[in-house]
Amino acid sequence: MPGTGVPVSLIKGVLNVKSLTLFHFFPDKLNLYGDRGNILTLKKRCEWREISLNVVPINKIDQASDVPLSQADILFIGGGSDREQALCTEELKKIKDSFKSAVEDGTPCLAVCGGYQFLGNYYQMLSGEKLEGLSIVDFYTISKENRLVGDVLMESETFGKLVGFENHAGQTFHPYETLGTVIKGYGNNKKDKKEGLVYKHLIGTYLHGPVLPKNPSIADFLIGNALDRKYGQAKLADLDDSWEHEAAEKVWSRYA
Repeated sequence: MPGTGVPVSLIKGVLNVKSLTLFHFFPDKLNLYGDRGNILTLKKRCEWREISLNVVPINKIDQASDVPLSQADILFIGGGSDREQALCTEELKKIKDSFKSAVEDGTPCLAVCGGYQFLGNYYQMLSGEKLEGLSIVDFYTISKENRLVGDVLMESETFGKLVGFENHAGQTFHPYETLGTVIKGYGNNKKDKKEGLVYKHLIGTYLHGPVLPKNPSIADFLIGNALDRKYGQAKLADLDDSWEHEAAEKVWSRYA
């Protein structure tokens, strides 16, 4: 470009830089079992591809206009105690219509444990009381006395071999596509041998650990679909995931 003093190749590179915005809901309350590590993974996998990821923490919602979901490319909700989940759900109800619209429009979303449960219609407590959910997706969760705890191994046609850690009293039931078939552990409940939920570009899961560092295919699903939605067809550059796969294989080897 004449007269700028900047190499044309550099200007072209700057113009080609892609950026994404992630809304992180209640990072101060919903961060059990290192769920914040999912954000770090998404940031690094974007950075390694020269994609800018702007993380916006949402710690309080006074009114719907406080959270302009049309500006978000990825949504993330972590897990917390029952009390914190209930408090955060009351906040999220203020934006549930726009949240549902964002999901229906294909905005990628990762919801972990409590964040997953309250996207459904209700969470039934041991007392029988039903806590109203956000009804973003049509499913329900029932709390049981015996918690489902331990490592989870599963196989997914979409994401390959997956690993994680679960610790939840709630058992979730739904008719949608799941994240995968459980080989070791419980997953959604004691009956189905299935884990998680996949609806459009929304992923709900009980996998802590956090889930994304050892399962980079899920992270790339979120990033890739966010780029496609914002920029059109955008092929992700391949990364060397040998360390991530080695970490997952070590978990599998304990039970093989």
